[in-house]
Amino acid sequence: MKLRRRSAVVAAGVAAAALLVPAAVAAAHGNGKQDDTSLRALASKQGLRFGTAVDASQLGSNKAYTDIVAGQFSAVTAENAMKWDAVEPSQGVYNWKAADDLVKFAQQNGQAVRGHTLMWHNQLPSWLTTGVSNGTISDAQLRDILHKHVTDEVTHFKGKVWQWDVANETFANSWETPQADGLNADDFWVKHLGSGVLADVFRWAHQADPKALLMYNDYNITGEDGTNVKFQAVYDFVKQMRKQGVPIDGIGEQGHLDTQYGFNAQLYQNDLQAYGDLGLKVAITEADVRTFVDDPATQVPTDSLAQFAQPYEFSALLKGCELVTQCISFTAWGVYDGDSWIPGTFSGEGSGLLYDVNLQPKTVYSTLQQDLQLAAGTKKHGPVGSDK
Repeated sequence: MKLRRRSAVVAAGVAAAALLVPAAVAAAHGNGKQDDTSLRALASKQGLRFGTAVDASQLGSNKAYTDIVAGQFSAVTAENAMKWDAVEPSQGVYNWKAADDLVKFAQQNGQAVRGHTLMWHNQLPSWLTTGVSNGTISDAQLRDILHKHVTDEVTHFKGKVWQWDVANETFANSWETPQADGLNADDFWVKHLGSGVLADVFRWAHQADPKALLMYNDYNITGEDGTNVKFQAVYDFVKQMRKQGVPIDGIGEQGHLDTQYGFNAQLYQNDLQAYGDLGLKVAITEADVRTFVDDPATQVPTDSLAQFAQPYEFSALLKGCELVTQCISFTAWGVYDGDSWIPGTFSGEGSGLLYDVNLQPKTVYSTLQQDLQLAAGTKKHGPVGSDK
């Protein structure tokens, strides 16, 4: 996410000063077993799945990492293993191993799987992008290739994936060129196949697995930049698609925040609810709250307020989901700071996740644990694991 608007860290974050990491966090952190104070167990008491994005290469090879994923989370997202460049590195030659291993792990640990992602402008295989750029793949051929990719991948995982991020990040931000419908005119897929490609991919995915929940996934679509321009574009477009019978089931709000920017928690919740009022399910799909740190290796926040601001903003993300009945899952984008995308993407920033670089739970972990404990028993979100 690239938010250009700067503001002071929310003053309300200071109210979190009383939140301290308990001497012994009452949760499983080392044996791979869940107990009744794990994030997954507490979330289940309100019919909510609590998930994480998983680096498939660390499952099994990193015991502490594997135990946390198994014990703390009831949903897993393939961070990279299901992206196009990973599953089809050469045209027509599929490599499902990493994704299959993750699905098997999820089945063994009673976890739902979020498939990520079927259509995105990034992490495309080089044979595809090269063919388009040199003209050996025409737009008509590109559409057929996309159709085949969506059909093949969803079919491969039919009955095993709970939610699919079908289309990802196709709407324009304030620094990008919007079409009249709000889509990014420079998006790879929109540029070559037009606005209609969004309806196409949802229809293709539905045909391949009618029972999977099909989501549109994006960032800054619940007012994170202080405006509702992008939200309104997505809302209007999805509302129109629903009227046309396009099988879109929900909205994935990524939830990437930064403590240097303001965050309007009420606007965020209102926007989630507005999507829900359209008859859509909503999910927080890639939550993290980054801040400035000393070094990528240690990721100690350099601002004294960050120790309060990060738990406060993460808590606001979770509470907004808890307060919207249609919110079915809350997913952190990674397990721990030592394996986070943030330091490599945002220079000088990090410390965005629930566990530190040593896989130890941070203040934000206990904050979210307390939030889930307070909401336990509300049973607002329906039975865990329910589909359409």
